[in-house]
Amino acid sequence: MRKFVRGAVAMALPVLMPAALAAAPASAEPAPPGARDGWRLVSAEPFDGRLDDAGFPWKADGDGPSSPYNVDIYDNDGAYFDTVGGPAFRTQLAAMKTYRKSFSFGKHGWLTAELAARDTDGDGRPDTPPTLTSRGGVARLDEPSHQAGVVIRSTRDLPAEYRVEMTLRGLDFGGRRNGLWDYPDGRINGYSPEGCKTNFPWASGGDFARPECEWADVRTDSNGFYYMSIMDYPRVAPHNNVFIHGHRKVAMDGYNRYKYTGSGLLYCNPATGQYEPYSAGTGNGVNAIFMTDDRRYPTMPGTEYLMESECGFKKAGAIVSTVDLRPELLPKESYTFAVERRDGAYTMEMSGVFAHVGRATFRYTRSFVQDGEPIWHYNQRPDEYDGRFDADWTWTGPGGTLVDRNTWPAGSAYPDRFMIGDPHMNFYEGSAQVDDIRLYVPR
Repeated sequence: MRKFVRGAVAMALPVLMPAALAAAPASAEPAPPGARDGWRLVSAEPFDGRLDDAGFPWKADGDGPSSPYNVDIYDNDGAYFDTVGGPAFRTQLAAMKTYRKSFSFGKHGWLTAELAARDTDGDGRPDTPPTLTSRGGVARLDEPSHQAGVVIRSTRDLPAEYRVEMTLRGLDFGGRRNGLWDYPDGRINGYSPEGCKTNFPWASGGDFARPECEWADVRTDSNGFYYMSIMDYPRVAPHNNVFIHGHRKVAMDGYNRYKYTGSGLLYCNPATGQYEPYSAGTGNGVNAIFMTDDRRYPTMPGTEYLMESECGFKKAGAIVSTVDLRPELLPKESYTFAVERRDGAYTMEMSGVFAHVGRATFRYTRSFVQDGEPIWHYNQRPDEYDGRFDADWTWTGPGGTLVDRNTWPAGSAYPDRFMIGDPHMNFYEGSAQVDDIRLYVPR
């Protein structure tokens, strides 16, 4: 189900009524900031206080079963990479260490920051680490190297029904600026020009013995940012990009492809309702994606995409940019991104000033199972799901054959956790400003 409201913010404004009926008593109190019809605010972080990750130490993470960040076979040291990379993967991985820091903040610690970076020179400290700070009521996520990650997540499982939202005040994670992919300051799609920048040492195939600079160049591939995503595992934190693709339920993210002219991406022009080539957009699109159980890629664990937009519905095929942001308007203007889980469905919502349509709100809703298509790992409890979409995923490579059994069995449960930021430790680089993270439950 799609809903597009031009020139208004859905749910933030009352329904218009004739003047005679709309008159309110003189003593009526205005709605509090952030009020939403039908929702009750239970947690909010305006970033009015000072926040600085420098007060928290970096700690080495050895991966493996003893690591608090161990999840499954797609982790940074996971068996999947032993399979597709062979012995060369372990040799490459041994040349670096991962460092992490984690801390909770906000009232009752309802939010948690997760930062990760690599140490490749062996000095016992992370190289070019990311930072999370706040000043003047806005949090700043800075990531000067793509070999790192920084996210803000919910500390605890989200309620059975909820609305979670955040306000975006600034964005510099690639995309075209003034029509240019190559910026006047020398950056390329938001990446610094110094040194080589590749997806080393995590890929879905290829020769893992290659030197780092011979792996895929991320500058001329993509940059991006997760505006709001619902994940399916508890300790949401930066990992490799292959891992992330198998753990999203729904996501609104930027995927800014450098000078892309192929057929694997499309741009929806919401003013005309017509798909256009990716190059017709600004390079600052938002992908609003519901994940489903089918495998999108033959050699990696990404789940297939269900994509709603003003141009219609697409499953699989080209990735659709639903709307185009206008970063040059930030911070004077802002964007709000929200995900709702209610009445057996997820809704994604985007509000702000978009290319072609101006100020508008876009809402897209899908039931947990709709037209035979489930939303990946939607069940927070075992009794919400009967096991009908369970499967085994098989991987082969120089390291042999690996079977990931029971990817969605009966009796499973996947509590919701939200994520904002960059979770990829081998892609994406830049900075963003985030404000007013709020959590609501039904009134």
